[in-house]
Amino acid sequence: MSESQCAELEPHLIVVDCHKGDVLLHQGVHEMEQYFILEGILKRVVTNQQAKEMILRFAAEGDMETSYAAWCLKTPTPYSIVCVTKAQVAKLPLQQWVAFLDRHPEIKKTFEFCVMSLMSEIMAHTITLHLLDAPGRVHRLLRKHPDLFDRVPKKELASYLNLSAETLSRLKQRGKI
Repeated sequence: MSESQCAELEPHLIVVDCHKGDVLLHQGVHEMEQYFILEGILKRVVTNQQAKEMILRFAAEGDMETSYAAWCLKTPTPYSIVCVTKAQVAKLPLQQWVAFLDRHPEIKKTFEFCVMSLMSEIMAHTITLHLLDAPGRVHRLLRKHPDLFDRVPKKELASYLNLSAETLSRLKQRGKI
């Protein structure tokens, strides 16, 4: 974004300090926001009716979280956004973000490409959970997101990889990762 575009957007942003476990966006709501992560780590998580969670992705500083696709489809959010660590985010209502994007087609095009890339990454992760064994899932994580391994609590990483924390620990102790 140019300086003038940043200046146009800045008055609409609210900077929020969040604690580990804070829910920024609840699954199933229609009131959506756009999040820019300034510090810390967030996760996108979906929960079934039995309260079983599946972590779809992690996002850290310099990244963003959005429910733009649900907004465009006029559906409730299909997932929650939760703080994995202490975090600081800049946020604004999705309606304001969409209005900004509509005034800046080049930013909108780039943003929509990012959203599609995120969705593709989530699909690849989901497929990986079915096709790779435990060491393979861990190796893929280390290859794709090496920075997260030491920053995300092991219990969260294990959940993301559909492993028990014990299995992840065993793999680490045996030098498999």
